Amino acid sequence: MRMALVANPASGGGLDPQPLAALLERHGATVRVHGCEPADLERAGSEGPERVVVAGGDGTIGGAAELAGRLGVPLAVIPTGTANDFARAAGLPDDTAAAAELAATGRRTRAFELGGLADGRPFVNVASAGLASVAARRAQPLKPRLGPLAYAVGALRAAATEHPLECTIRADGDEVFAGGCWQAIVSVSGYFGGGSRIDATDPDDGRLDVTVLPGGRRLGLARRAWGLRRGTIAEQRHVLHARGEIVEVDLPPGTEFNVDGEIRDRGLERVTVRHRAFELVLP
Repeated sequence: MRMALVANPASGGGLDPQPLAALLERHGATVRVHGCEPADLERAGSEGPERVVVAGGDGTIGGAAELAGRLGVPLAVIPTGTANDFARAAGLPDDTAAAAELAATGRRTRAFELGGLADGRPFVNVASAGLASVAARRAQPLKPRLGPLAYAVGALRAAATEHPLECTIRADGDEVFAGGCWQAIVSVSGYFGGGSRIDATDPDDGRLDVTVLPGGRRLGLARRAWGLRRGTIAEQRHVLHARGEIVEVDLPPGTEFNVDGEIRDRGLERVTVRHRAFELVLP
């Protein structure tokens, strides 16, 4: 099988893709290694692979998933990032050798949807403004020492110092929220932040989920954090949960947000979803 291995050399504190290529070749694959930038993905696609394998964190998967869907070939994931929320959500192995074996030999696939920001950037987990972006920013320098725990530490620091974010949110043209919120989350898989999740999210219904944690007393954030860890946040009182094929989030100019672990400042003004956008190789 001809495989394009899309690898992010910066994931997990540093990644050498050659040992991964050797693992795949041990299972009979013919492997070409590529980077994860847009130009790298185009070169990978031009070689006509029969399977796209992505090695990296959550932020690397979206582009590879879009490529696999466009080529009509399966996507396999070798999780090598810090949090690896998408792999956890999909039930993929976290052991590198086991993930490589599945990538090379797996035959069972399942269709997943793919979110897209206004600038075309694809994502597989969530795009979130408010405390999540501040937490992600503060977690960055802590990742090498703390791993996934860095997200929790970043969240605690953000909760202690930040203030509610003013925003207006529309789902399929209807206004569903306007005012101050601690966090506004647009989700595809519903997993993010090193273990947080929104169980109400369905990654195969062709709709985005919107979850808004309204502003209020800082003490109430502990209950919100518990709900995010348990997956029950959408069921909590006063938390908004809505769905739509197009979600528009109006934020103050320059507001940063977190998309699959990466910080951006534009694109949340119009978020779309592609139903059954790619096929993922599963155990």
